[in-house]
Amino acid sequence: MDPFEDPRLTPEERTEDLLSRLSHEEKVGLMFHTVIETGADGTLLETPGAISKSPTSTVVLEKCMSHFNVHGLESAGATARWHNRLQELAERTPHGIPITLSTDPRHGDAQNAGASWVTSFFSLWPEPLGLGALADPELVRTWADTVRREYTAIGIRAALHPVADLATEPRWARQRECFSQDPALVAELVTAALAGLRGGGHCAGPAVQSTVKHFPGAGPQKDGEDAHFPYGRDQVYPGSRFAEHLMPFRRAIEAGADAIMPYYGRPVGLEIDGQQIDSVGFGFNRQVLTGLLREELGFDGVIVSDWELVSDNHVGDQVLPARAWGVEGLSASERMARILEAGADQFGGEECTQLLLDLVRDGAVAPERVTDSARRLLRVKFQLGLFDDPYVDESAAEALVGRADDRRAGHEAQAASVVVLHDDGQVLPLLGVQGRTRIYSEGLPEEVVAQLGEQVLAPAEADVALLRIGAPFQPRDDLFLESWFHQGDLEFPPGLAHRLARIREECPLILDVDLDRAAVLTDVVGHCDALTGSFGVSGAAWADAISGEVPARGRLPIELPRSMDAVRASQEDVLGGTEDPLFPAGHGVDLRAVVSPARREHPRRG
Repeated sequence: MDPFEDPRLTPEERTEDLLSRLSHEEKVGLMFHTVIETGADGTLLETPGAISKSPTSTVVLEKCMSHFNVHGLESAGATARWHNRLQELAERTPHGIPITLSTDPRHGDAQNAGASWVTSFFSLWPEPLGLGALADPELVRTWADTVRREYTAIGIRAALHPVADLATEPRWARQRECFSQDPALVAELVTAALAGLRGGGHCAGPAVQSTVKHFPGAGPQKDGEDAHFPYGRDQVYPGSRFAEHLMPFRRAIEAGADAIMPYYGRPVGLEIDGQQIDSVGFGFNRQVLTGLLREELGFDGVIVSDWELVSDNHVGDQVLPARAWGVEGLSASERMARILEAGADQFGGEECTQLLLDLVRDGAVAPERVTDSARRLLRVKFQLGLFDDPYVDESAAEALVGRADDRRAGHEAQAASVVVLHDDGQVLPLLGVQGRTRIYSEGLPEEVVAQLGEQVLAPAEADVALLRIGAPFQPRDDLFLESWFHQGDLEFPPGLAHRLARIREECPLILDVDLDRAAVLTDVVGHCDALTGSFGVSGAAWADAISGEVPARGRLPIELPRSMDAVRASQEDVLGGTEDPLFPAGHGVDLRAVVSPARREHPRRG
């Protein structure tokens, strides 16, 4: 064996040996991390995909790339087969560098091609905001350990999460990926998530690389717009709360985060230790990545940029410009050099390896700078054990993923995370009426209604109405990915309150709002006997929550503002920043404490 192949040596020793053997092309290939897509039934895709730009063999064999972010997956078994074929392909590279597969979150119900993927064969849990509603670090560790076991069973070895951002701006589209608006709680839950992804101790099995994002805290987006898009490029701190947004990242670094991803946003008017910070995107910002993250916080792990800071993204007839906020006038090569000078190790969403090779050849980037980043990236591969055995057991994948006990644990966590905001009608827990409960429903699967009672077609025929709706947003679809992000004002159309009132004239009404971000509920709360908020919860789990089968006990992890005027007057970086919120953070009724008779008569109206 060559020394880098010897598992008896330390990851650091093996890394140094392999670095001495690699060509410039191999080192450069390590520094790119882009989207990869699967072929049918576990085959390699040898054409460009829906989003991926090149055939699989091109990026692995010709560009020497070995880090890929996988998107849609067919099944556990097909993914395991595809993964093993991908590793076999990587063995044909000069030094057989194994592939590291990464993914955005997959264990919730939110589908967003730019942020998360619904994966039905995994166990499904609340979105992170729902975990924040339960504020239980041990549950978060269990969730992350389950994520680790299911990822590694099919070959995924890097998580592009957890999110350490604070959900302080009520309009921001990515609140559901956050744990809370409270920095202390976020820090505690992110630390628990890192422990679960790492495994070890009572958690057996291989580890998953963590990527904590979005440094130094992506929550305070100006007017709540998202920095994926040019109109949302500015990140602001009118309340001077930068230290609070940074705090969870400090704790994550202390807890051993493997990688950190800076966000797209450019800081406006930010000072750190009396120094004015350049108004350029954090991925280009040397003061933040080198000065703060590397030097002050002492982070020596991998810094991976967020996606597509260098190149425009062309998908079909849509174009999303490179998210080079503050340096839009630079060429692609100049942007790449600026990212390296800032301190990043890896280019997210890019496969333009020749640009970096040309920069090295022309003397614009020193070979030693490439070696420094290659060292960090290889060290993680050795720590994960990928050089010793990168393969998975294809025959076991289906049984290891989505086990009944994991699905049940996820279901119970979803139900428990529901927040009872209002129960003036004293209809919860929903225990039914004498005989069979007649239910008018909207937004609930028929099979769930059948477990609670008898479906009827009109409120006038019902004993109770059960409605589930999404939080309001203003649809946009001019730029690639834009339609996935729920943005804009937080108020419902005025007709909703009228419609709810008409239903409630006929029977008691229980309304649930899926809070993927905050919502203004002022106009609807008075038209409900009971109102709940949920965070990526299935219909079956919500039914268990309101019936008391698995009683709802969540507390709001974010405040729900009283009006859009209050939102507009608030400061984006301040937690609890809206005046006189309708429901403050921490609000919620624990149905475990509600004493009700075994059977209850709900009076019909009308």
